[in-house]
Amino acid sequence: MMSEADLPLGGLLVVDLSQFLAGPYAALRLLDLGARVIKVERPDGGDPCRDLYKTRDQRISTLFQAINRGKESLALDLKLADDLAVLRQALERADVVIQNYRPGIAERLGIGYEAVRAINPRVIYASISGYGRDGPWAKLPGQDLLAQARSGIMWLSGDQASPPTPVGLAVGDIYTGAMAVQGILAALVRRGVTGRGALVETSLLESLVDLQFEMITEYFANQNTMRFRSEASNGNINAPPPYGVYRTSDGYLALAMTPLQRLAPLLDLDPDPAWEGDHLSLLVERDQIKRRIAERIVMRSTAHWLAALQPHDIWCAEVMDWTALLRTEQFAALDMLQDLPSVDAASVRTTRMPISIDGVRPRGHAPAPALGAHSEALRRELAGNDAPLVSAVKPAL
Repeated sequence: MMSEADLPLGGLLVVDLSQFLAGPYAALRLLDLGARVIKVERPDGGDPCRDLYKTRDQRISTLFQAINRGKESLALDLKLADDLAVLRQALERADVVIQNYRPGIAERLGIGYEAVRAINPRVIYASISGYGRDGPWAKLPGQDLLAQARSGIMWLSGDQASPPTPVGLAVGDIYTGAMAVQGILAALVRRGVTGRGALVETSLLESLVDLQFEMITEYFANQNTMRFRSEASNGNINAPPPYGVYRTSDGYLALAMTPLQRLAPLLDLDPDPAWEGDHLSLLVERDQIKRRIAERIVMRSTAHWLAALQPHDIWCAEVMDWTALLRTEQFAALDMLQDLPSVDAASVRTTRMPISIDGVRPRGHAPAPALGAHSEALRRELAGNDAPLVSAVKPAL
């Protein structure tokens, strides 16, 4: 079994001041890479994510258990001088600090970047917000659905007649957390060379804009003209047919980049000169072409089309739900699941990190903490009455 010391971030200390998803996700990825994570929470309820989507028979929500597994909970009331002093002791020793307060709040609490850098010049301080530190939206709630709404991403999903369609998960939160980790790791590399700390900043809006870089670049290339979604079988507003999702007689089939001249005979469709055009001309004829393909594909089963198309190297796939995915041999081969202890049941089944290190995918072993579960031990440790925390001074990477 790979030990924490074998992982790339073994020995690093992360103080996680964030809540909900984006910041905690970033801290979770650092934990999976070997870091020790202290999660600082309010004593009166803690991270609101503890109760988000919680059922009546749960003490801690499944979401909280998944995204905060393995962390240590330190309950502090930052309005109290004594508790703020405890936090500053932790910040003095931290390698990484993550916070997602609304702009200005960390500074009012005395734990903004400049204040933390004054006591710990080597700290990597990651600040996550909804819309950045400046501008008229800066103090608006940094919530995933609202950020998706403002980012333009809702106009990419669904068919042309569909209303704006959000991504069916908190894509802004998760991608923003991943972007924060990218910045943190880059800053740690620089610190290993120069000894300098860093301020890493990102936001939901910046991350969602980056996620759409291809579409936004095309928008400018098309003289600020928005390209419409397909009337049916939409998959990518910039991709020519057959790119999209088609109903079969018993499910759905996804077709990706495939020359129409090769696809037509396999679908028993008569050749059409319009199908031999370049990228732009095919986009002009996109909906008409897709309608002809859809009329043919709906006549047979998904299995029929996979058997007919895949041997000819046509890029296609069955559209699966989670139940179907989890039954596949491929998913089993990836070994992406783990069972962890839980305060509500014998165990909670969740995912593992989507990265392997030296051929090994790190595995968690500790559950999400009860609120303040580690407060007493951490207070002693920070006061120097117990084994010291890992120093922020590290050898060059």
